[in-house]
Formats: sequence, C-alpha cells, structure tokens
Amino acid sequence: MREGFRNSFRLIISCLLICCCCFFTGATRSYADSKVTLNDPTKEIKRSLESLKDLDYQTWQIIVYPSSKESKNLILRIVGYPGSLRIDHPTSLIVNSGRKTWALKDITKNSKIKFETLNDSAAEFDLTNLITELNKNRPLRISLAGLINDLPIPPYLVSEWRSLAE
Repeated sequence: MREGFRNSFRLIISCLLICCCCFFTGATRSYADSKVTLNDPTKEIKRSLESLKDLDYQTWQIIVYPSSKESKNLILRIVGYPGSLRIDHPTSLIVNSGRKTWALKDITKNSKIKFETLNDSAAEFDLTNLITELNKNRPLRISLAGLINDLPIPPYLVSEWRSLAE
C-alpha cells in the first residue's frame, strides 16, 4: 500500500513539474509591441516597444517613437537595467546591416525636460536617416561603445519601425 502511494505521488509531482516547465518556457518568446497613446483624443502617437537580449545576454528595452505628433522623425530610446550601468553622453550608436553602417547621433541631452526624466541607463538616438535609407526589412546589429557589443534587431521589428515613419 505504501509503495503504491509513493508511486502515485511521484507520478502526480512529475506531471505538475512538466506542466509548469511547458507553461514557463513558452513565456520566453518575445513579440513586438506596438502601442497607441492617446494624450489628445484627436491625435494619437504610435510607438514600438520591445525587450531584446544582446550576445552577452544583457536585456535592453528598445523603444521607437515619433519626435512629435506631427513629425515623421523617429527617436530610438535604448534602456538598460537601472543601476547596473551608466551611459555617458554624447555617444554614437553604431548600426550595421550587411555592408552598410550608420552612426546614429545621441540626442539624449537635446531636451532638458526629457534628459531630467531619463536615468543614467537610457539614451536616445535620431533614427530618421537610417529608416529613410532602408528599403527592405533587413536585420540590424546595434553596438554602443563599452556597453552593447552586438544587439541583433530582427526584421519584424525593423518592419514595425518603418511603418511608424509612414
């Protein structure tokens, strides 16, 4: 009787562990998250928000949004884990796509209000020139001196960024 109870208990625990593993491993997939923010009921601002890991397994939050409600200029904000790093400004963001390379200008300090609200682990870059030069949704590689060695940007995210510029 005791042996039967132990076998049943082991079977139930094994099934629960398998179910938990299946549930939590499915949550590691990441999808682009396009948001619409309604500050003014007559005008909406769309943005792209995604968390990605670089090749050193450090997680970065990537946010792309228009510089103003009427503008087609895009801003790329990169945010690292607060307290674990410090981004010195100004610094250029290097973006590669095949043989093409862009050096995006650091615009974090351009707006005093924005700069005061951003912490040391965030930086903003002008993404407009890169997006206008891209004619396909190509994968990109981002590097930031001393912080990001190689952060892959998948084509579906580039497609989303290009749609924000339209």
